[in-house]
Amino acid sequence: MQIKQMEGQAGLPLFQHHGKRIALTEGGSLVLRHCRVILADLTAAEQSLANLMTGGIQRLRVGMITSGSHFFPHLIHSFMQGKTMIDLDMKVRSRDQLLTMLRDEQIDLAVMVHPPVSPNIVARPFGANPFVLVSSASHPLAFEQHIPYARIASECLIVREGGTDTRGVADETFRSQESSPRFMELGCAEAIKQSVIAGMGISLLAVQEVQSEVRAGLLKVLDVQGFPLKRHWNVVHRADRPLPPAARDFRQFLLTEAGAWLQHFAGIDDTYMEMDKRMSDDDDLGAMHVPPDLALLPLASSDSQRLPDKR
Repeated sequence: MQIKQMEGQAGLPLFQHHGKRIALTEGGSLVLRHCRVILADLTAAEQSLANLMTGGIQRLRVGMITSGSHFFPHLIHSFMQGKTMIDLDMKVRSRDQLLTMLRDEQIDLAVMVHPPVSPNIVARPFGANPFVLVSSASHPLAFEQHIPYARIASECLIVREGGTDTRGVADETFRSQESSPRFMELGCAEAIKQSVIAGMGISLLAVQEVQSEVRAGLLKVLDVQGFPLKRHWNVVHRADRPLPPAARDFRQFLLTEAGAWLQHFAGIDDTYMEMDKRMSDDDDLGAMHVPPDLALLPLASSDSQRLPDKR
C-alpha cells in the first residue's frame, strides 16, 4: 500500500519528511503500535494452528542478555531433557533489545539482571548473580587486601556498551560517586576480559563470567570494600499477556530449580563467600554507597513482583 493511500484511509498524516528522511508522526506511531499487536496475534494464531496439526508441539520463545550466554544454554538443556514436544527459539541480545522484543511479542520470556520498573512487566528473581572487580594477575592491586574504594578511582574501568545490563551495573555503581574510574567501552565480555588480562585496566563483571579465567590464574578478583555487589537474575514477561504453556513451565523451572543449579555451575567458592561476609561486617563500607535500586532483590512471597515504570 502506498503512503498516500495509507494516510487517506487514516484521515491524517502518518509520516513527516525531514529532507530525504521520513519519520512517523504521532498518528503514525499509534498505527504502528496497533499493527504490531495485530501481527503478534496472527503469529500466535498460526502457532496454535500449527500445534493442532503437529500433535501439540509447543514453542518456547525466550531471550537472554549477552552476559548470560556462557551458562544459559546449559540451563536450557537441563530444562529440555525429556521434553520432545517443545521447539526452542532462543535469542541472545542486549537488555534494551530484549525489552523491545517483549513489547513486540517476539519473545514470551526474557532473562536479565535489571528488569524495567513498569506496571506492564512482571519480574521475579531466581538466582544469585554477584558482580566483582577483576584485574590481571600481575596488577598491583591483585596483591592487596581490603582495598578502599578510593584506590580504584584512578583506574581505567573497561565496560560494556550502553543498553546492556552489565553497563547498567557499572553506571549506577560508579557514576554516583564523587570520584570514579575512567571508562573504556568495548562491545563484548570476551574482549573486556582479554583487555584486562593484557593489563589495559580493571573491569566489573559477574562472577559467572570470569570463573574460568580466575581458576586458570589469568584474572584476579580484587578485594575492594563494598564488593562483591549482590545482584540477581530475573525472569521477565509482560503483565498483560498469558504465558504459553512452554514458557510457563520454563518460568516455573527457573523459579524452583535454577538458583541451586546456577550456584553449582558458577562454583561460587569460599573466596567469594568470605569477601561477602567481610562486606557485610565491615563498619567502614559507608565510604561506598551502592544505590538502593541496585540492592539485592528479595525473593517475593507472591507469585510475581510488579514494578513501577523507571525512566
